[in-house]
Amino acid sequence: MNFTRWSARLPGTQRRAAARTEHAVSPDRRGEGSVPAARAERPTDGSPPVPAVDELPVREVLDRVPALVALVHGPDHRIAYVNDAYAAAFGVRPPGEPAREALPELAELGLLPLLDQVLRSGKPRTLKSRKALDGRSYTFTCTPVAEDSDGAVLVFATDVTDHAEAAERLRASERRQRETAVTLQRSLLPQELEQPDDLRIAATYQPGGTEAAVGGDWYDVITLGGGRTALVIGDVMGRGVRAAAVMGQLRTAVRAYARLDLPPHEVLQLLDGLAMEIDANQIATCAYAIHDPNEGRLVYASAGHLPILVRDESGTVLRADEPTGPPLGTGGWMHASGSIALGPGSTAVLYTDGLVERRNEDLDEGIASLERALAGATGTPQVVCDRLVRSAGVTADHDDDVAVLVLQHPARKGPDGELFRNAALDLLGGVEAAPRARAFASGVLTSWRFPADLHDLGVLAASELVANSLQHGIPPMRLRLRRTDRRLIIEVTDGDDHLPRRRRAEPGDESGRGIAIVATIATNWGSRRTPGGGKAVWCEFVLKPTT
Repeated sequence: MNFTRWSARLPGTQRRAAARTEHAVSPDRRGEGSVPAARAERPTDGSPPVPAVDELPVREVLDRVPALVALVHGPDHRIAYVNDAYAAAFGVRPPGEPAREALPELAELGLLPLLDQVLRSGKPRTLKSRKALDGRSYTFTCTPVAEDSDGAVLVFATDVTDHAEAAERLRASERRQRETAVTLQRSLLPQELEQPDDLRIAATYQPGGTEAAVGGDWYDVITLGGGRTALVIGDVMGRGVRAAAVMGQLRTAVRAYARLDLPPHEVLQLLDGLAMEIDANQIATCAYAIHDPNEGRLVYASAGHLPILVRDESGTVLRADEPTGPPLGTGGWMHASGSIALGPGSTAVLYTDGLVERRNEDLDEGIASLERALAGATGTPQVVCDRLVRSAGVTADHDDDVAVLVLQHPARKGPDGELFRNAALDLLGGVEAAPRARAFASGVLTSWRFPADLHDLGVLAASELVANSLQHGIPPMRLRLRRTDRRLIIEVTDGDDHLPRRRRAEPGDESGRGIAIVATIATNWGSRRTPGGGKAVWCEFVLKPTT
């Protein structure tokens, strides 16, 4: 490379730097063993000769290059040359000054350490897409052009502003799409969890990764009445709006089926058929559980979902493994319900696979790790939820969606325990059953210090439910009264599985008004079938807050 034409105009140090640069970037035509320089060849067709590369005026070439070019020399990066494009972008710098003063843009861009590295290693280095002082973005390539102790570096900058701006617009568009997708996903989840009387519940949802394709994880809490609560968690396979849409349909269906107060396995059976109708190619897992404070157990069914974990009052963690059926949408499977103890002082965790599944790691290891984390996680349900997520290493760039539902059955003692009471009476039938039930209900409600109006309504409701059971049910029969800090619950069970329904009695009818009376005076009422072929009919009264 011939630097003679322009280096002659440089004084002192710059001429010496240029000379060293010329020596570094072109063969030594004077030295021993030198390679002869290429010469222009005259075409045989009579056209003008084409000059050889080493005969081109290098400075004039570099001055016309649209890219930014600078030549710096020595460990203090003295300026030897900048081309017209560089001067136009950053202004002309007087030669001979250190780059830290003469070329402040190099320091601003973080190029000085890179120049030092190039001088030490003798190898070119590239710095991609940095925004310079002129507001435009450049990719800088720094190439050594001398082998002596001082050395020189050719800085070549390509304007990539259009590419950088297009990439930023693309990233911004992806961010907006992801925000929209996450907003859609979150809108399909419960905006506020129902809080049952006997349980304390918290949940969290963490979308996976930074891409726009969200998953189909969901959870829900559904109060069934009579003190019972349904808890749901599920995961639609795949990602994207389609998975979220299927998730929304399944969640809505679960809430509708839950109002039928069916056993967990029957709810999953209905969901399985619906999943096939929605999309036969879309597979989903789901765990559906019901908590009854009177039984102190969690009855559940699982369609291909991960096992529920329960930590009892002593801190021992139990895994509800069986029974587990295939995922929803496979069809042809009869699901079954199981149960696990969930007494006062216990904590249960329902979760999706994003919390425990990792690449190159067995799923059982992830669940075992979650068990260890749950054994040491104490505090409120929200605190436990956050600790489990942190212990699993879930961050904003986690590659899968995570949903976690934590419920606690508090062990209430002292004054708080006085607000949660139970009383039950077994009825043998006969004409004395109704008077016994009324007397029992009156005595219990008096001992619980209910006001007179609520006392009378409770006795009337108990009397009507018992009378209905005596007329339409079969033994064994039981009257149960339960109070919480929010409501009074009255329930009658018997051995007949025919559920009552509210109907309009004609003026001349001598019966048929009991359920109508209960529905009129109570805040809510309902019925359900019980294991073993019987039924339960209940009603509840919301208590006025005490001042």
